Amino acid sequence: MMKTRITELFQIKHPVIKGGMMWLSTAELAAAVSEAGGLGVISAATFETREKFQAEIRKAKTLTDNPIGVNLPLFPAIKPLNIDEYIRAIADEGITIVETAGRNPEPHMDSLKKYGIKVMHKTTAVRYALKAESVGCDAVIIDGFECGGHPGEEDVTSLVLIPLAARALKIPVIAAGGFGSGSGLAAAMALGAEAIIMGTRFMLSREAPMHDNIKQYLLQQKETDTVLILRSLKNSIRVIRNETAEEILRLEAGGANIDEIILLAQGVRGRELMESGDISAGILACGQVVGLFNEIPTVREIIEGIVRDAVDTLKRLQPY
Repeated sequence: MMKTRITELFQIKHPVIKGGMMWLSTAELAAAVSEAGGLGVISAATFETREKFQAEIRKAKTLTDNPIGVNLPLFPAIKPLNIDEYIRAIADEGITIVETAGRNPEPHMDSLKKYGIKVMHKTTAVRYALKAESVGCDAVIIDGFECGGHPGEEDVTSLVLIPLAARALKIPVIAAGGFGSGSGLAAAMALGAEAIIMGTRFMLSREAPMHDNIKQYLLQQKETDTVLILRSLKNSIRVIRNETAEEILRLEAGGANIDEIILLAQGVRGRELMESGDISAGILACGQVVGLFNEIPTVREIIEGIVRDAVDTLKRLQPY
């Protein structure tokens, strides 16, 4: 067991958190992570009605008695409901842990705190992390350039961002971007983080609700097989390299307008890719850490293996 301020704050056994992962963060996957001692997170934006969202939380609670969180993106373009509706639904279902991302959470902090909700906010720069701390967040996620999804626009790696954030902040730091192994967890803690959050590693789990064709494709990819799209729109997303991503890059290089680009990058096409098994059907957020993986274990095997290897790594380094 590795005890940190994060394990104490969220009342979890292991300092391992599952990332938001729209479309994939269902009750089954979130509950599997929580049941294995980490913190499973359900993606609020996956569900187009409050009823479906709340039903998913209830389903998760039938699968585990351990804490579960909710990922609540603040990007206006992907909200099926308004944020206040989400927060009321989260509170009604007794969820006390929320991950926010995309925009400053300050306008919603009073509502979240009114319901006793602990907030971890995802950031891509220390100045944003300091802002999150100043508005009352309980922890910050610092997301390095290696991450799948949105790495920000400054291209600073986890190796630099994590110690800078840990040095600057009083609240605990959660490391994101490039984590998927026990040595990675040990490194994150050595840099000052008190937990890791992973998306790509959990995509390659047996419980992830993604077509096996896609999982098998990812197993063949190297650390160099991701690309950054939407840089021309200052909304960079790291995705796996496929035909759709390459077409988006061609459009951006040719000065295409936003409507042409977004048509290929829209989330519903990503959902089609995951469900159909057609790797060219859309884009798939994926971190450079994909190059580390060569198997598809269970969630429990992933978490217990990471924690065991992290402890062994730290013990091995003690003589130095």
